[in-house]
Amino acid sequence: MATNSPAPEGTEVQEQPTAGAWGEWNPTEDSARPPRGKHRVLKQRGGLARSSTVLGVGVIAAVGAGGIATAQDRPQVAITLPSLPELPDLPEALGGSGPAGEHSGAARTAETARTGIFPQQADRRSDAGELLRSRILQQAESQQDAAAAQERAGAERAAQEAAAKEAHEAQETARKAAEAAAAEAAAKQEREAKEAKEAAEAKAKAESIAKSAGGFALPTSAYTLTSHYGDAGSMWSSGHHTGLDFAAPTGTPVKAVANGRITSAGWSGAYGYRIVLELPDGTEIWYCHLSSMSVTGGSVAAGDTIGRVGATGNVTGPHLHLEVREGGSTVDPLTWLTARGLNV
Repeated sequence: MATNSPAPEGTEVQEQPTAGAWGEWNPTEDSARPPRGKHRVLKQRGGLARSSTVLGVGVIAAVGAGGIATAQDRPQVAITLPSLPELPDLPEALGGSGPAGEHSGAARTAETARTGIFPQQADRRSDAGELLRSRILQQAESQQDAAAAQERAGAERAAQEAAAKEAHEAQETARKAAEAAAAEAAAKQEREAKEAKEAAEAKAKAESIAKSAGGFALPTSAYTLTSHYGDAGSMWSSGHHTGLDFAAPTGTPVKAVANGRITSAGWSGAYGYRIVLELPDGTEIWYCHLSSMSVTGGSVAAGDTIGRVGATGNVTGPHLHLEVREGGSTVDPLTWLTARGLNV
């Protein structure tokens, strides 16, 4: 839109027809007279071109005016804008009053014009971002706390399981030890009962044999005859064996072969520990190389335990050396025992 400005001095101003008086206008020499001064308008050749130009300008103006009138006649179109949140007073929102506030408000107004975001909207977005960041940090902290709690719970559970396992192992060890001790005690009791039973059976058997043999019994049991009466050798001082050897394990019971009386019990040099049993007819039975003596004096009956097999004195192994002496002289023990009904 052109603005009216004062014409330079010395210039003649031609009056233009108004918008309501548009019509055909043909310039003449008078109307196209050049202004005085430095600026001149060249005379156009022919009036038709100048008239055409003016006519074109008039047509354009008429069409524009008609369009404006047509637009004014049309009904108005309703335009709906989104509602914006209520904003505080612009001076306070944009920096307050005073020179500094005006400068800050102007800067914020320029920023709003550039980005299309009001300062309060930016503050709200900043607050929303800070809230989101705070929530994320809280969530991360909660997850870390949950992980730490889970780790502590796992450690406590592992410690409880280890303690329970240790207690169970200790309980199992104690139980096994108690079972082993009970088993050992039961085995010992069973062994002692078995030994007592065997001893009772052996005694009953010896008594039975003694009765069947007329009151005589074998001097020991579970034996092996190793040396007989009269065997020659340098091991004996007389050059030959004077008794009958019953080889048996150390501790095997030694029995009285008949009713009699213990006349001697103790150490006897090469014979080791020796017991002498004298029978009613004066016959002496010598029990030699004993490991221990159960009776050292007094009367005994056939089958009574008077000592135990050993390896004391001049021996090469545990055995019972049995001698039978009649009238001070040795006789063959095997023949003597067999003659009294004993199966040696």
